[in-house]
Amino acid sequence: GMGLGIAALRLVVCGLFVGHGLQKLKGWFGGHGPERTGEMFDGLGLRPGRHHATAAGVAETAGGALLATGLLTPVAGSVLTGTMATAIRKVHAPKGVWSTQGGYECNLTLIAAIFAVVDTGPRRLSLDSALGIEGSGLAVALAQLAAGLAGSAAVIALGERAPEPEPQPQPAPAAEAEPYRPRFVERADAARAEHDGEPANR
Repeated sequence: GMGLGIAALRLVVCGLFVGHGLQKLKGWFGGHGPERTGEMFDGLGLRPGRHHATAAGVAETAGGALLATGLLTPVAGSVLTGTMATAIRKVHAPKGVWSTQGGYECNLTLIAAIFAVVDTGPRRLSLDSALGIEGSGLAVALAQLAAGLAGSAAVIALGERAPEPEPQPQPAPAAEAEPYRPRFVERADAARAEHDGEPANR
């Protein structure tokens, strides 16, 4: 068949991933952009944080676009699975399954959806089908899952081995400027000091 259901699933999953990627790369859709996302990645032990944030954003945006068009679907699946596996391990796993507690249920659901798309194949409404390069089936789905998990483990290992960023020097506090005093006030103070027998400061 045409695979309308799989096409709809691809488009929904793609939209989510592209949105997450652009949050990291551009700060769109309520995201924090590369600088603040990089600081968060540094805190997670994925160093250097900005490089990892940019790589994750590119992976999500490009992987989502490939999945939407059905081009190199197993490759897109492994890239996206890797980003979700990293998110589970570094952010969500300690919080349990449920998203109400910040858990990994959404990440796991996306991994399962990707597995289903690769297992079934992108079907006729895809560039893989048009180019005659469609690969699908359980073996392909398991291979992309394994590749994604292996890539995630490698990224985490490399990030944790990188040196911690040097603390940024804090700028010295600006000296407080003395309040402005008009000259006639200064003259009045000088005259008062002379009247009281004190040396005047001019």
